[in-house]
Amino acid sequence: MVCPKCGLPQELCICEMIAKESHKIRISKVQKRFGKTMTLVSGIDVSKIDVRQLLKTMKSKLACGGTYKNNEMELQGDHRARVKEILIKEGFPANIIEIA
Repeated sequence: MVCPKCGLPQELCICEMIAKESHKIRISKVQKRFGKTMTLVSGIDVSKIDVRQLLKTMKSKLACGGTYKNNEMELQGDHRARVKEILIKEGFPANIIEIA
């Protein structure tokens, strides 16, 4: 199969790697109702990266619940440092990830 974006075979396609390096990811903590803490991950380009699969991986590794809405991943609890580690293991460069 050939990638429709770059024209390379699927094994050699670099579209997702380029997408991972071309934007700024922000990880922040927010207090929700009833004192619940949520970790928000924003800035991931949804058109080139499978955000649903990435969220599923994070929820599994962090043993927490979460959802994707308003172009942000929401994870239950304060997991800012661990989320950064997981993103780096998934291939995102460390210099584009900002923890607030």
